Amino acid sequence: MGKRLRKLFGTYSIQNILIIPYRSYGAQYHMYVKGRVLDNVMLSMTENQSFLQTIRNAFRQFNTHEIPDCKIVIKLAGFELTTSTDKKGYFLFDAVLPTDICELADSEGWVRYSISIVDADLPPSTFEGEFLVPDFGADYGVISDIDDTILDTGVTSFLKWKVIRNSFFVNPYSRIPLHDAPDLYQKFHRGKDQKEKNPIFYISNSPWNLYQYLNLFLDHNNFPKGPILLRSFNSIFQHATNEKPHKQKEIINLLKAYPKLNFILIGDSGEHDATIYTDIAAQFPDRILCIYLRSVKHKRRMRLVQSIVDNFRTTPVLLVETSVQAEAHARQQGYF
Repeated sequence: MGKRLRKLFGTYSIQNILIIPYRSYGAQYHMYVKGRVLDNVMLSMTENQSFLQTIRNAFRQFNTHEIPDCKIVIKLAGFELTTSTDKKGYFLFDAVLPTDICELADSEGWVRYSISIVDADLPPSTFEGEFLVPDFGADYGVISDIDDTILDTGVTSFLKWKVIRNSFFVNPYSRIPLHDAPDLYQKFHRGKDQKEKNPIFYISNSPWNLYQYLNLFLDHNNFPKGPILLRSFNSIFQHATNEKPHKQKEIINLLKAYPKLNFILIGDSGEHDATIYTDIAAQFPDRILCIYLRSVKHKRRMRLVQSIVDNFRTTPVLLVETSVQAEAHARQQGYF
């Protein structure tokens, strides 16, 4: 609140540089790295934090102080690329490099880099980030929704009140994944030869403000490490009118980034995943191996989703109640 008052009276000055590089992805010569630059301090989320600290962290996630038009540089393998943040503090490096990025990856395909402020008007600050370059030997990739697919968010609740409650009043360490979901995703990640080479991409309509929260939830519950692709909007109360284009854009970007890799899509029946996924499968009939949709308790949505499933023939689409059902089908198909 103090910063906003200082901005109002023209006495504001940047105090804490925070660069948040989101877990992103790349290919052999292509790097796609997104992040944000803020005048904030890193959130401290602990397993034993008090209820008051949970609320304080939730408030701070959305009480961001963006640093627009800030010049930053990314460094890896002797190369330097420069860009600037937009009016909300976001930056994007979508670039082709003249070197084989795969040679820089660790055993699981992660490439580390440093990213720094190079603005003369700001104090120098350097942070570390990483992006995934999938193994050439991957059997397939998995693109998964988060909300009500692996985490009970209550996204279909009236006025999304459960989303608000879960995001603001529940410690991420206390959030429980849907039953057996981490084990199922690890099986997809290990694939047929148990070598942990199949990439997992997490897509959500949650705002980027919840990135640290969701990242911590995934790591704490032993989901496979993977890029997280969220979206930007002004308020958690904003209706997801752009929901369909966001997910479609991100999935199509992944299909284009890895033209030789087929994918399994996992979502839920609560919002628009059935329509989005079947639209993509119709556009890329040879690239989508299967679609799994977790059933949610929403009668009207379930009737609509069931009609989509019953009339779609291009790609197998399964409505599943549990991870066990999805695992049984995946074993039959030889996915692991």
